[in-house]
Amino acid sequence: MQPISVFSKNLAELVDTQIGTKGNGLGCGFNHIGATYPFGMIQFTPSFFSPHKGFVVNQLTGGCPNMGNFPVLPVSGELSKSPQEMNDFPAYDQIINSSAGYLAVKMPDMTRADLTVNKRSGIARFSFPDRKGTVLIGSGINSTFITNAHIEITSATSCEGFAIGGEFCGTPTNYKIYFAVEFDRPATQTGVWTGNALLPNVENAFGPSSGGFFTFDTDQNSQVNYRIAISYVSVENARKNLAASDRRQNFESYLTDCQTEWNRSLAKISVKSDDSDRLVQFYTHLYHSLIYPNIVSDVNGDYMGANFKPYNSDRDTYSSFSVWDTYHTQGQLIAMLYPRESSDMMQSLINFAEQSGGYGRWILANIETGIMQGDPTPILIANSYAFGGQDFDHQTAFKHMKRGATIPLLRSQNQEIRPHLTEYINHGLAPASLMLEYTSTDYAIGLFARHALKNEPEAEFFINRSKLWKNLYNPANKWLHSREANGNWKNIRHDWREATHKNYFWMVPYDICTLIDTIGGKEFAEERLDSLFQRLDAGYEDDWFAAGNEPNLQVPWIYNWTDNPYKTSLTTHRILNEMYNSTPSGIPGNDDLGTLGAWYVFASIGLYPMIPGEGGFSLSVPQFDDVKISFPNGVLQITSKGMKEPYIKNVKFNNHSLPSSWLTWDQISQGGVIKFVTGKSNKQIWKVSPLPSDLN
Repeated sequence: MQPISVFSKNLAELVDTQIGTKGNGLGCGFNHIGATYPFGMIQFTPSFFSPHKGFVVNQLTGGCPNMGNFPVLPVSGELSKSPQEMNDFPAYDQIINSSAGYLAVKMPDMTRADLTVNKRSGIARFSFPDRKGTVLIGSGINSTFITNAHIEITSATSCEGFAIGGEFCGTPTNYKIYFAVEFDRPATQTGVWTGNALLPNVENAFGPSSGGFFTFDTDQNSQVNYRIAISYVSVENARKNLAASDRRQNFESYLTDCQTEWNRSLAKISVKSDDSDRLVQFYTHLYHSLIYPNIVSDVNGDYMGANFKPYNSDRDTYSSFSVWDTYHTQGQLIAMLYPRESSDMMQSLINFAEQSGGYGRWILANIETGIMQGDPTPILIANSYAFGGQDFDHQTAFKHMKRGATIPLLRSQNQEIRPHLTEYINHGLAPASLMLEYTSTDYAIGLFARHALKNEPEAEFFINRSKLWKNLYNPANKWLHSREANGNWKNIRHDWREATHKNYFWMVPYDICTLIDTIGGKEFAEERLDSLFQRLDAGYEDDWFAAGNEPNLQVPWIYNWTDNPYKTSLTTHRILNEMYNSTPSGIPGNDDLGTLGAWYVFASIGLYPMIPGEGGFSLSVPQFDDVKISFPNGVLQITSKGMKEPYIKNVKFNNHSLPSSWLTWDQISQGGVIKFVTGKSNKQIWKVSPLPSDLN
């Protein structure tokens, strides 16, 4: 069989958005199946958390119910009673197509919904089986709760309104969102509902459990086309966003435009394989990496600030920053492929800090939720700079990095930026997993000060402070764990977030040589790694590797710091084989806005960006024979024998043998050729000399 070249494929159709949509707890990707645009404003999809309510306009790939505003639901026939919270309708029962930018489903009543999007609008084509068809629009309904809402029927073809309220993982998310809707033909009847009251021919409804309905004559023409746009600033801006979506287009032309944009984005990485299933997985995970952060500014540049005041910018403003997750993988991938968009994303975070008091760690709309721990945004910004996304305000970026790292009790909106910072500054201690996050951030801040600002005193201060991780090392058991204020060791099980001490132990990739020397050298380190990788499916309390959780995503590449670097490739290939597949449950954990998707991409191409703030990669054998990556300034080709030959004998870059398993972004950013010379056995395996050293 000849290898399949992606140049002969519609890449958007290779994407299967059902991957990662099912599972339980830690074993669920929490992905949605709907139509999206690369970094676009709308996620037009059944909510993962309330699919029976129809198709919403905003949805995160996260493990807590969130957003899900303005659900629209086509139902056969006329409406006879109030939909109330829209809980009494069955969800779709057949998926006809679920690819990049397109979803088509059938409902139990034989109604069909086809969905696509553009940059700021959702477009639907509803097909009805009977003589009448009704479209419901829930203004006072989302996937959590609404505190206030309004809908106004402005004509037989249009409506508009707003909603306020919601939560995310227990944190209130009281953002205000506006919408404007337009149909392609007039309804025969319109009305609203509020609570259990159905109000035909009434134009306005307010509050929770409210919405509007449009009933159409579908006897001769079974199809009704629907367009919706949103704004976080005003209903007038929602109208402008809708007007920017050319109403002269039909559904097919909207879909073609969206898929063209996805094909352009997905083609930035071209792979060849004789395994079509692997291609589906790869392009689906690349797709998941390119949905968030998403635009929240309007076509005129308006956006809602973190201080709940409107602003205007001549560059796109973004939100949906799951930073504790994405700094590990996805942020670097976006910077490499999309330096302009990455720069705009970083400026969005800087603007948020200016308006709120400091950097957030999990931002939804214009709300800092405070979810997860650490101070990860400086790492994300430093990573963006290190991998090419550099067009943002460096001085202001550093100002907020330093403030968050040195001023105790400082807050971003209502969330403390660095809890336990006084203890960290005065005694070099904090709860263990939190402290490892802080030391990683300090290291990234130091590198950013050095490279972006050329400020060596600040660089030395933060890089030196990153070595405080050593205060967590207990020589009696050779593990890292928390200490009391008096210096006594806590129970080794204490103070870990979503993992154990065995997962977090390796979370000092910026000082890995020191860590390995401290515990007794490479042989001991290798034995400890081998023990961790006995299994790959750890839950939060398990002492083995968790392929689906962030604290240990970089650990397979740490074998490159031992005498047997071939184990890096064996381990990454094992994870790709055992923990990922193309079924709806084919992701080992929460995708966290593209974090696991980007991990899959990096593992597949054999480059992993494991050191915070450092523009470089630890190497492993790619899973594909031929990879081409189109960077803004050149094309990088990576060749190997893929999974057929996982043992590295040599790696050449532009025909020169590499002296180590570390390759810098500066080396490859202009393009070139990486050739993995490999074999089927571990005889004459690659011995790296010198090893990747501490890069400080």
